[in-house]
Amino acid sequence: MVDLRHTRTLLAAGVLLAGLAAVAVLGAGDDEQFVYSGFAGAPLTLDGTAVITPSGLLELTNGTAQLKGHAVHPAPLRFRRSPGGGPVRSFSASFVFGIIPAYADLSGHGIVFFVGNNSFSTALPSQYLGFLNDKNNGNASNHIFGVELDTIRSTEFNDPNDNHVGIDVNSLTSAAVTPAGYYDDGAGGAFRNLSLISAKPMQVWVDYDGESTQINVFLAPFKTPKPSKPLVSAKQNLSDVLVDPAYVGFSSATGTVKSLHYVLGWSFAMDAPAPAINLAALPKLPRFGPKPRSKVMEIVLPIATAATVLAVVAVAVVLVRRRLKYAEIREDWEVEFGPHRFTYKDLFHATEGFKTKRLLGIGGFGRVYKGVLPKSKLEVAVKRVSHESRQGIKEFVAEVVSIGRLRHRNLVQLLGYCRRKGELLLVYDYMPNGSLDKYLYGGNKEESEKATPTPTLDWVQRFRIIKGVASGLLYIHEDWEQVVIHRDIKASNVLLDADMNARLGDFGLARLYDHGADPQTTHVVGTMGYLAPELARSGKASPLTDVFAFGAFILEVVCGRRPVEQAMADNRMMLVDWVLEHWQGEKLAEVVDARLEGKYDADEAALALKLGLLCSHPLPGARPSMRQVMQYLDGDMPFPELTPAHLSFSMLALMRSEGFDSFVMPGSHASTSTALSVGTMTGLSGGR
Repeated sequence: MVDLRHTRTLLAAGVLLAGLAAVAVLGAGDDEQFVYSGFAGAPLTLDGTAVITPSGLLELTNGTAQLKGHAVHPAPLRFRRSPGGGPVRSFSASFVFGIIPAYADLSGHGIVFFVGNNSFSTALPSQYLGFLNDKNNGNASNHIFGVELDTIRSTEFNDPNDNHVGIDVNSLTSAAVTPAGYYDDGAGGAFRNLSLISAKPMQVWVDYDGESTQINVFLAPFKTPKPSKPLVSAKQNLSDVLVDPAYVGFSSATGTVKSLHYVLGWSFAMDAPAPAINLAALPKLPRFGPKPRSKVMEIVLPIATAATVLAVVAVAVVLVRRRLKYAEIREDWEVEFGPHRFTYKDLFHATEGFKTKRLLGIGGFGRVYKGVLPKSKLEVAVKRVSHESRQGIKEFVAEVVSIGRLRHRNLVQLLGYCRRKGELLLVYDYMPNGSLDKYLYGGNKEESEKATPTPTLDWVQRFRIIKGVASGLLYIHEDWEQVVIHRDIKASNVLLDADMNARLGDFGLARLYDHGADPQTTHVVGTMGYLAPELARSGKASPLTDVFAFGAFILEVVCGRRPVEQAMADNRMMLVDWVLEHWQGEKLAEVVDARLEGKYDADEAALALKLGLLCSHPLPGARPSMRQVMQYLDGDMPFPELTPAHLSFSMLALMRSEGFDSFVMPGSHASTSTALSVGTMTGLSGGR
């Protein structure tokens, strides 16, 4: 891994003056072409992480995760000959760039050369490259054109791989895209692959012909002449896209993986080829990789190798025993899942042998340990799940790998798995702030005795957590390529990242099926208090059973109480019944967590409580979809005018009547009221 905390030394005055000489504006007094052979003293407009280093490199990102940077030529350019009309003129650009990855085979997104506006305040990092966001992607009102050099595959944008060049028009779903490479004129036009994250400089040429509306993009290794055949082309009339005048510049961003993005030189011209960049004057990229081996090592190494061979023979028995210690189960059918599989040895060392001091928590399906992968130094959470000799393990692993392809800011990333005799190990992103239940129920006696008790979540954090989990559920229910049913939504399965954003995790019980297909009948699994009543009848988990669990989760977050308790203040054991009774008594504010000390938005709290009750309705058809839930939470759709009479039901009585008697705790007392008001409730979720 490259050390991203590289240091920079100040240049001597003579070197700085030489850098200033490398920046020029050409064209006999006009402002329609320029060339930067290095950026020392360049008057670029910079924002985000973008800086110009003392050596003259334009550094767009500095190795910090989930940030963006932009560099823009200071003056806008006239792309039309007559103000307010006429077609977009021909133009040409050329630049030399380099990407320093965090790992030799993994980087954090790429670079976009763009023509358009210079306002990126709402743009997102990660897969949006600091260029667009999830709301405006694909909008014709963006009026922006770009060429992306992308190093991460985003299936939502139909990327072909994690090393591609694309032509973008108002959208990150490219109008034309192809794997990175070039056509070698010196080898008869043969195609040569290039790695964008090779840590080596490369040159790009972008040409637009105003008459033919042809866009051509060329890529080549550093100091290689411009190929005669473009890498990727598209027919696109930019007169329908660009608004005059427009800016030209670069955008870049990082995601979870840190990386460095540089531009070494840049030129641009209207109605003419881009001026030549003085390649000899360009600053050098920072070194990537290990230091060169010394001459002494070349002499000593053969001798040391001979000695090592003798040592290997001496410890052969020890190595065999160690191999048995790290033995795994690998079957032929697992080959197709290779990239998602970790070795047991790596996970063993990452968790220091699964020591107790590494234990993060114990759930109903296994123990979770904190680990640091030995090679990448990436912090992970490792869950050990017993699978014994269960049938269908092939299908289970296939679902694990499929779920690992989920990408959303409110989901815990499943990185892969490992399988040993009798157990399955699942590897997730590590969330430094742990699970939500620690913050909701941390005020007990044991917690108060700690030196540093867990702080109470304020209302803004709670409402953001509710919206975050709702956004993640909407993604897995409706926006991903398949329908994913989580089946175990609860506070202990919601983790908090470093910024206290909610991440829904633990997909160990999740099931997948195609959009439009009928979910299969399964065993009833989950946690009492979150289980929808219809599961006992049909055994079919669906998005609406997840909605039911989410309703219980909302009440849990707002009230700071578990969905099922042995003895509540008024001797009721179901939280939903307790909240409903207070609403019926016009005392709904009394159920809000007392630890908030009245410091909360009353309208938001009332919305959350009523939405939690609506989602918890025993009739599936009366519950809203997750898209409707998000619209209610975002204020994009008015919440239905409900009264307590609309939601008159006893959840405990319903659960007993549906066959959940074995789950009901002894000594509890249920309400005898079972009025359902069926005719009213079937129409409460938007006419569904």
